[in-house]
Amino acid sequence: MRQMPQSIDPGVAMFGLLQADLPLDQLRSRWAPAPSQFIALMGMQVHLRDEGPREDSSPIVLIHGTAASLHTWEGWVDALKPTRRVVTMDLPGFGLTGPNPEDDYHLDTYVRFVLALLDRLGIQRCVLGGNSLGGEIAWHVGLAAPQRIERLILVDAAGYKKWPKGMPLGFLLAALPGSRPIIERVLPRFIVDSSTRFVYGEPSRITAAINDRYYQLALRPGNRGALARRFRQVNMGEDTHRLGELRMPTLIVWGARDRIFGLGDARGFQKAIPGSRLQVYDDLGHVPQEEDAARTVRDVQAFLAA
Repeated sequence: MRQMPQSIDPGVAMFGLLQADLPLDQLRSRWAPAPSQFIALMGMQVHLRDEGPREDSSPIVLIHGTAASLHTWEGWVDALKPTRRVVTMDLPGFGLTGPNPEDDYHLDTYVRFVLALLDRLGIQRCVLGGNSLGGEIAWHVGLAAPQRIERLILVDAAGYKKWPKGMPLGFLLAALPGSRPIIERVLPRFIVDSSTRFVYGEPSRITAAINDRYYQLALRPGNRGALARRFRQVNMGEDTHRLGELRMPTLIVWGARDRIFGLGDARGFQKAIPGSRLQVYDDLGHVPQEEDAARTVRDVQAFLAA
């Protein structure tokens, strides 16, 4: 990975680039229609959706990645909810949940958050899936509380190596030391649009609504600062040696055009997790569940039925 500048000059010209946060009520009205709900947890109002039959003894819980939101799973949820209970949420620091009041975005805090959410919803055992950061959280929950995870679904998951092979422009800027005071005030639309193109295998699949969602939710009060803080606290690759402890059935879903985590990571997960299955999509990128929900969820349904 290329060396990044050691700091960012706070005197960088910002004429025409200033962008205020959007009002939370406006964002909730646009991006939290029914069945969205908000629950108090760990000092936050957590945005979540809990859909499908409540009698499901092992609900499916899906965790999004960095700078994303529960909306990334909508295609999977639509396919799964007729027969399965499916829970999605916005992680602290992202989407409509917004920043953690403790400014803590360490991995172990996210693991505690997921377990606290399961407790709050009365879910003793679940199928746990996640994309990117969400995948890293998922497999760490599997290590922390294996008795609560029936099956594991890792979608272009983070955490196999210490460093990604590349990052979207928005992430590179947020990761710069000293960037927080600037990115809290500056967000040109092209940065978000460029970052979305970076994570898709085929950018022509990106719609205006998708770009609008990523941009507007980045402007949720507190989210830009939270992203910068999150990058100060990233510590990937330290628990790779423990992957062999994961004994639950595991499906690894990967886009071959992922420019953040390559196929080497996917094969590493498959080799390390006993009995795991790897499903690769040659034309998809870092968010295959969003880029082609219909095709990828079919393989998930087959895995769940096996």
